[in-house]
Amino acid sequence: MVPELRWQYNSEFTAEKYAAFLKELDDLHPGQLDFRIAETPLFIPKAFIDKALDACESIIDTIAEPEYKEWSNKALSQNLGIPNEDAHPQCIVFDFGICTNEVGELEPQLIELQGFPSMFAFQVFFAETHGHHLFQPAGYTPYLNGFTRDTYTDLLRRVILGNSQPENVILLEIFPEKQKTRIDFLCTQTLVGIKTVCLTTLIREGKELYYINDGKKTHIERIYNRVIFDDLYHQPKEIQDMGNLFQQALNVQWIPHPAWFYRISKFTLPYIDHPFVPPTRFLSDVDVLPSDLENYVVKPLFSFAGQGVIIDVTAEEVNKIEDRENWIVQKKVTYAPIIETPGENAKAEIRLFYFWEPGTPRPVAANNLARLSKGKMVGVRYNKDKEWVGGTFCLFET
Repeated sequence: MVPELRWQYNSEFTAEKYAAFLKELDDLHPGQLDFRIAETPLFIPKAFIDKALDACESIIDTIAEPEYKEWSNKALSQNLGIPNEDAHPQCIVFDFGICTNEVGELEPQLIELQGFPSMFAFQVFFAETHGHHLFQPAGYTPYLNGFTRDTYTDLLRRVILGNSQPENVILLEIFPEKQKTRIDFLCTQTLVGIKTVCLTTLIREGKELYYINDGKKTHIERIYNRVIFDDLYHQPKEIQDMGNLFQQALNVQWIPHPAWFYRISKFTLPYIDHPFVPPTRFLSDVDVLPSDLENYVVKPLFSFAGQGVIIDVTAEEVNKIEDRENWIVQKKVTYAPIIETPGENAKAEIRLFYFWEPGTPRPVAANNLARLSKGKMVGVRYNKDKEWVGGTFCLFET
């Protein structure tokens, strides 16, 4: 997106530098990196990221309205009765495609958003390690709003730990050793000091939760929740039953509270009117399908990693959907194959990390990740056997 930087990066890139970068990245936690690392970051000019941030702020305006809680109660049909909900989530992530508009200009278009954590810790090491081996220009940074590695790490610790000691805070997942994002769990332990705990190993005594920490039963005060509910509902019944603890009145603080997984999600999109947010409607509100269905995409509200999305929409496929209130119809956007790579150009998606500390009026953007794609969908699982695709990060012009 910055032609002179792209030319310099590509001309200085070598397979040997890339291999050395991958080795150092894998050496953080050997054998735990379970997704493809792209050969290049994205170089994002200030004017472009300012457009994306403007869209985020507009969405936050909507989320911060007192009425939003009432609107989003409809999103909790699968998630009724979870006590101790916070006034707002401690984190929100926004995904933007780099797209072309009707006149051929590049612009961000919101793809989805989540009141749920992302690769918050791994991205610190990712960008840092990349800089040890491959070109990163002066005047560009992976951080936003003046954050640095140190101040971002301090923010992450404050958000996750609060006033608790690390041993009383856990990262909660289902079979974490099997998750593709498990390297982030280990990096979180490195940066924040908390252990990763499987849902199946929690110990409940009344309203208190415990886990075994280095052989010692240890009280849990805060849960940094990484359990994705779509994943939970695809587990065997005995595992789903263990997830009933989400509905219990427990003496724990959720980071973020599970309700925000539903409240801030694709569910939010129909309430947003912004030039960088594609027009979106709940499928249940669509009486007559558009005649040009090829220009739309249909998505389940609460799935993840692109699962269940209908790209090539037909009336026949849509009419098979029974729970139409849990699906959206969204105008397709045109991803721009703008990232010059050897062979065909790549498309890109940017995820912005926002954090909302207690006592502050609004969340703040702090860091990012990105994904490069040459397939029909953006995401590491859809780009197998390709190069210059996969997980990466943005360097923003300061």
